[in-house]
Amino acid sequence: MSHAEAQDLTNLPDPSRLIYGLRDTGYDFNTAAADIVDNSIAAGATEVNIRVTLEKDGRKFVYFGDNGSGMSSSELFHAMRYGAPKRQNLKSLGKFGLGLKTASSSIGKKFTIITRKDASAPLEKLAWDLEHVELENKWEMLKEPITPTDDFYFSELCGDKGTLVIWSKCDRLLDKDYEEAGGTKEKNAIRTRVNKLRDHLALVFHRFIDPTDKRERNVSITLDGTAVQAWNPFYPEKSEQVLPPHARALKIQVEDGSVHEAKLAAWILPHRKTLTDEENKIAKISNRAQGFYVYREGRVIHWGGWLGLFDLEPHFSLIRVEFDFDHLLDEAFKIDVKKSKVLFDPALEEVLDKILTPFRNEANNRYRRKERTIAAETVINHQSANKTIAASNTQTASVSAVDIATQTATVNNRLGQGIKLHIPVENNVNVKSIYVETVDDMTSGLLWEPAVRSPNQSGHHVSVRINKHHDFFQKVYLRAGSQGYTVDGIDYLLWAFAAAEINNSNPELAAVFEDLRDEISSNLRKLLRDTPAASEDDIEELLPAQAGAEQ
Repeated sequence: MSHAEAQDLTNLPDPSRLIYGLRDTGYDFNTAAADIVDNSIAAGATEVNIRVTLEKDGRKFVYFGDNGSGMSSSELFHAMRYGAPKRQNLKSLGKFGLGLKTASSSIGKKFTIITRKDASAPLEKLAWDLEHVELENKWEMLKEPITPTDDFYFSELCGDKGTLVIWSKCDRLLDKDYEEAGGTKEKNAIRTRVNKLRDHLALVFHRFIDPTDKRERNVSITLDGTAVQAWNPFYPEKSEQVLPPHARALKIQVEDGSVHEAKLAAWILPHRKTLTDEENKIAKISNRAQGFYVYREGRVIHWGGWLGLFDLEPHFSLIRVEFDFDHLLDEAFKIDVKKSKVLFDPALEEVLDKILTPFRNEANNRYRRKERTIAAETVINHQSANKTIAASNTQTASVSAVDIATQTATVNNRLGQGIKLHIPVENNVNVKSIYVETVDDMTSGLLWEPAVRSPNQSGHHVSVRINKHHDFFQKVYLRAGSQGYTVDGIDYLLWAFAAAEINNSNPELAAVFEDLRDEISSNLRKLLRDTPAASEDDIEELLPAQAGAEQ
């Protein structure tokens, strides 16, 4: 092939089309800002200062200043190239030489870098303006003069040396345009964006900004003048790391045959009902927060969810897995340009499944034990059913005498007069729960049992006691608790069963009725085996409904 023919194969991308197309690589404001912070940390910065401003005319600017090594004129030129040269330090948080450009342009149509290596050097400045590239239709940067505003922000956010990144023409900082540019609504929207960014940085860089964490060098990050406080998702002060030492290191072979190590830790957090309000703000326990927290070179690149390995389920919300690797495993995990996505090889998935399943089950058991305790402590309001039963003219056995010492009642029922039954007898019961009440002292495993109860020591009524510890109560009753008619219906049914038993029983038939209750209770338990217990949300929905019912 001739040189001329080879030249004909050169097919340069259209500058305008490509530079605008690269805006849509999947960044949002938080991930884009984190990419700029990556560059600051890679440059050896110990301080990163971010400022978000909204001008009166609605123009928005984002400034990132650091006290890192800074750049010379030629270094700046190369750094601004799309596909910048590979960094000498392969451990750098930067990876593809695209992050600065694609992250910046995803938020604004213009981004500027001002930098210098030491206080005696002049400030160097270059900018990409997408509108200029579109107008000229060529890959041409802007070299603009240093302005007093540039000087001010460099001094304020960088100090004597370092790098200042400025995002302007920020058409994608907010999700919509506001009628009153720079007005109250737009200010509130900016404030919300900043607060979410603060939370994002607190997680993503928590190892760097926590001075007590010695795994990474310390870097302070401020946002609008206030230091970002680290948020460690594993809450080690209150949580338990449950993986044994032999399971905390994974040997992974990459394509060139070399073997590198990833680190693993599994944390089970305390149930949120055991924490104070302040502790719950730190733990942030939720269904979406369970799962993997993946670190590349100490920086979080993925958090929450199980990356296709397991499904999200409320009863596993107490377990979070710390998965840690370095740049040597980038190819093994298919790291993307935003460093926000990771893929597990099927073979690794099998290993992780085997390692983590027992500890997921333990987290599940701890969650369920606490949920059962909470459920047992939850009071279902049966007042409506009690009122209805009291006012009804249903036919029941009459109680002629009781012996509380022997727990026997003498009744007149369909089978005769003076029939003695061995059933629970209770005196001095709350008049509002004479007929139906859930109790926590039933140890038989039955869902319900008939009883006779009185608000004093005489005049006992046919009643039903419902077992708080049975799966039907834990998994059905509590979910139905916020729906008054549903609870009333269950109450009527169980009371009717109890009333029928007392009205049609004698000492010989008592065992038959108990066997029937045992079989029904056992079958319900089997049917509900795979049904999760009522969640905290279910119980929290119940409380206001119950409070309303009591009024």
